[in-house]
Amino acid sequence: MAEENSNALSTHIDMKKLWELLSIVVVTVIIWNLPTSTFGIDGLTVVQQRIIAIFVFATLSWLTECIPAWATSLSIMTIMCVTVSKNAFGVFKHDGVGDLLDSKEIMASFADPIIMLFLAGFILAIAASKSGLDTLLARNLIKPFGKKSENVLLGFLLITGLFSMFISNTATAALMLTFLTPVFAALPATGKGRIALTLSIPVAANLGGMGTPIGTPPNLIALKYLNDPAGLNMNIDFFHWMAFMTPLVIILLIISWRIILHFFPFTQKTIHLKIDGEVHRGWRMWVVIITFIITILLWVIPKDVTGIDTNTVSMLPMGIFAITGVITAKDLQEINWSVIWMVAGGFAIGLGMNGSGLADAAIESIPFGNWSPIAILAISGLICYFLSNFISNTATAALLVPILAVVCRGMGDKLGGIGGTSTILIGIAIAASTAMCLPISTPPNAIAYSTGLVKQNEMLKVGLTCGLISLILGYLLLYFIGQIHFIG
Repeated sequence: MAEENSNALSTHIDMKKLWELLSIVVVTVIIWNLPTSTFGIDGLTVVQQRIIAIFVFATLSWLTECIPAWATSLSIMTIMCVTVSKNAFGVFKHDGVGDLLDSKEIMASFADPIIMLFLAGFILAIAASKSGLDTLLARNLIKPFGKKSENVLLGFLLITGLFSMFISNTATAALMLTFLTPVFAALPATGKGRIALTLSIPVAANLGGMGTPIGTPPNLIALKYLNDPAGLNMNIDFFHWMAFMTPLVIILLIISWRIILHFFPFTQKTIHLKIDGEVHRGWRMWVVIITFIITILLWVIPKDVTGIDTNTVSMLPMGIFAITGVITAKDLQEINWSVIWMVAGGFAIGLGMNGSGLADAAIESIPFGNWSPIAILAISGLICYFLSNFISNTATAALLVPILAVVCRGMGDKLGGIGGTSTILIGIAIAASTAMCLPISTPPNAIAYSTGLVKQNEMLKVGLTCGLISLILGYLLLYFIGQIHFIG
């Protein structure tokens, strides 16, 4: 009976997703075929209208998740190649459709330099896990925090946050929750200490990702548009990002520590830690350690000194680990390719908006210059925060950042009062990372919830409080550094 009920539920969900997909296709086809005058954009071409329809398809698909997020991105790139590129089917290339895109550039979205930076983060994480470097670091980094329960909680927050700056927040959460298993055995089952420690992992993993450009996909998406030579060309490097975001992350983790303790105080004052895990001694461990150090140093040292940019540095660990055998072909299967496809799809949308001339046409037709910079900042941040609590923060950033890059360019110097374009786009990255109210909000939240130690209302209480405080402080920091022209 239970199996029959499960099958019935699965069928119901499948049918629901099918109807959602069919509805989205119908809406997309309608927008695709509307008269161009409907959109109120002077001189709108057929190609630009198709880009609008593809954008609507992407938005609705990501919102409803009727198909996987990576499948949405792959379909975006496929539809663009066959309908709005110079190599599209002949039926889509008649005279007067407007400027067609280069199919090579659409496909190159998957090999964007930012994607290479993202891949480097995955490769470093796999190497750290295979060699046991992650276990070695966790074991030694937690020691200075002693045995006092409150300090151990702070230790897990800071270490998880540190790991999440360089390793996938999902992998970090899974790893750190594994380390907590023996700790739970030493805590009373009826106390709130287990809840506090469990919640500390997703909170720290989500916030920690803000600390470096490779910490989370929204950072990379924002950075791409900020540094695009053909666009904003702001030259924000790894060091600049860490210089203002890493201190923010540390402050937010300490605040989160006090918030978690306020809601879930420990009844047992001391905890005896024992972090188990295999550490592989030998020359490959030293290859991993040295490569980690060199890579991070080259990321942090300004390009003016080394002559090599952040994206090119990302190739070093991949090449070294491949040559030395630290990473094998089988290990490449562990890379979260679905997330990379999702990011690439967002880049393809941005390319379509700019390459087709849609961005310029929108700027000329919509009076962005009359809009209040404060209103744009607040509304964009709140929309991103809201959406990221329900859909992937990567998908949210991929949808919003290209649009806001257009808006910011249209407003020109009028954004100076809030710190410039960087405040808006980096603000999206912050808003996406602070959205952690629900188990579905982020993979770390889902992993923590799956332990059965945390209830949804408990996660909502901590996630909402920590998230909103982090969002406000993050935007205040961006405003301040914008005023002193530290970036941009």
